[in-house]
Amino acid sequence: MMRGGIPQMGGNMNNLIKQAQKLQKQLEDMRVELEQKTVEASSGGGAVVAVANGKKQIVDIKIKQEVVDPDDVEMLQDLVLAAVNEALNKAEEMMATEMGKITGGLNIPGLF
Repeated sequence: MMRGGIPQMGGNMNNLIKQAQKLQKQLEDMRVELEQKTVEASSGGGAVVAVANGKKQIVDIKIKQEVVDPDDVEMLQDLVLAAVNEALNKAEEMMATEMGKITGGLNIPGLF
């Protein structure tokens, strides 16, 4: 309908707003859920294990005693760095995959 030359879009606009609010709620619920989940990555054949959460924070690091060599601290540092970086990458992938299920693959700025 037109009133005074302006199309009546109230119903459609209300629907869009409701859908946007629903999507926003789903995204927030998913973000909270994913922040509680963890991913694990290891290096050196499991000598070093890093665990990250959905907030992309390292929450645990495990180092096998036999890999601790005072004469080769650099190797241990490299193993820790590799495990931590992989855990953070896995956390990022987990977030992107799960959020993509809700957004249909749309890249929404500021989502992560």
